[in-house]
Amino acid sequence: MKFGVFLPISGRAAGPATLMGAARQAEALGYDSVWCADRIIIPWEIKTPYPYSEGQSFIVPPDRPFFEPLTCLAFLAGCTEKISLGISVLVLPYRHPLYWAKIATTIDHLSKGRLILGVGVGWMVEEFAALGANFEKRGESSDEQLELLRALWSEEKIGFEGRHYRFSDIAFSPKPLQKPRIPIWVGGEGVRAQRRAGEYGDAWFPYFVRMTPEELTRRFDHVRRSAEKAGRDPERIRLNCCLPIELSREPLPQEEDRLRGSPEQVTALLRGYEKTGVEHIALQFMVPHWPERVEQIERFAREVLPALG
Repeated sequence: MKFGVFLPISGRAAGPATLMGAARQAEALGYDSVWCADRIIIPWEIKTPYPYSEGQSFIVPPDRPFFEPLTCLAFLAGCTEKISLGISVLVLPYRHPLYWAKIATTIDHLSKGRLILGVGVGWMVEEFAALGANFEKRGESSDEQLELLRALWSEEKIGFEGRHYRFSDIAFSPKPLQKPRIPIWVGGEGVRAQRRAGEYGDAWFPYFVRMTPEELTRRFDHVRRSAEKAGRDPERIRLNCCLPIELSREPLPQEEDRLRGSPEQVTALLRGYEKTGVEHIALQFMVPHWPERVEQIERFAREVLPALG
């Protein structure tokens, strides 16, 4: 099983020196990937419930920096050598597909084939409104973007006629350096996201899942059935996920669907995910202050990674 770590692209610690140092540290410690979250604006008032926190409130205040993730990954392509560079997840309706696909292929080349493209449909109504994006049609337009991406990355003379995007007789170059394409990991936890992963993705990539490994596997079965229904080989779809982690020095009371506790407890929990087929986990260390987070990232690398082989 492979492991990645989220980078500090938001909050008081965010900045070029911290970002570069964190990515290089992750590479030196033996992590397989580093990850950037996607946020373009943060409204002062957010009424949309945030589905990934216990209080359903968004965790980054509006007066804190939040850097644009694709720009950060382009920067890190020149600061690192071998670690994979991931976005979790690119909110597809926020950007025109011709624009973000060009940036993604550029990063793929600049990094010599290290980009992982996590994609999703978004959740914050207020951010959609500020960007002039259609919240109600976000799933439909995202599917269309993934459909046209196939043509952009494979054909020489490209045309597309959809409900949301239309163009004809264009060239798109360069094509991705990675073959057959940049890996597409589809985020989202619900049935529609599972269907999307099966139809368009190389992996299902749910975020901050509060479910047991067994439940995760059960939902992944729907991804595989969706792939088969779409005429794709279900065996080629991977199961990956993002998990919040709280690493303590002393053992804590355990919950089967929550990654928290001592290194020994966390190791045992991760073995459960490994047994059910999870191949790559992006870890979000939940300590709010960056120096303490660095210490946990280092302890995980020293005490957990070797135990997992």
